[in-house]
Amino acid sequence: MQTISLPQHAYVPGQNERHPASAFDAIIETAVQGDSPEQLANSDAFKAGIKFLESGFYWEANEVLEPVWMYLPIDCEERRFVQGLIQLADGFLKVEMGRTGSVMRNVNKARGLVPNEGSVMNVDVQSVHGWIEVLESKTTYAQ
Repeated sequence: MQTISLPQHAYVPGQNERHPASAFDAIIETAVQGDSPEQLANSDAFKAGIKFLESGFYWEANEVLEPVWMYLPIDCEERRFVQGLIQLADGFLKVEMGRTGSVMRNVNKARGLVPNEGSVMNVDVQSVHGWIEVLESKTTYAQ
């Protein structure tokens, strides 16, 4: 496992420079098709996705979480959970872009995908529900 560093800047489409196309390749490659949900939970791609999401790097979180989501078995709790994280990252990114009109869809989708209790992929789901509440408050405030 490599040390996961934060990118030099958070990319916000239309506001600043996009990262080079290969910027996250080394992290993304740690998510391997055929790996078990437990292996994917321990991949740098998943860990970076959580770290990026916690740190306000929403576009970057989406980039590294997407392959994890793609490689999880269809119709498993872990896949739904990662999809919920991706919805959160997308919602927060829309807020950063000033496009709050559709963010409540992200909030509602994330709520429907993240279980109400326990832990999924070594993440306490209560912390994720806290992020969902923060995102919802940003949309309520913006309206």
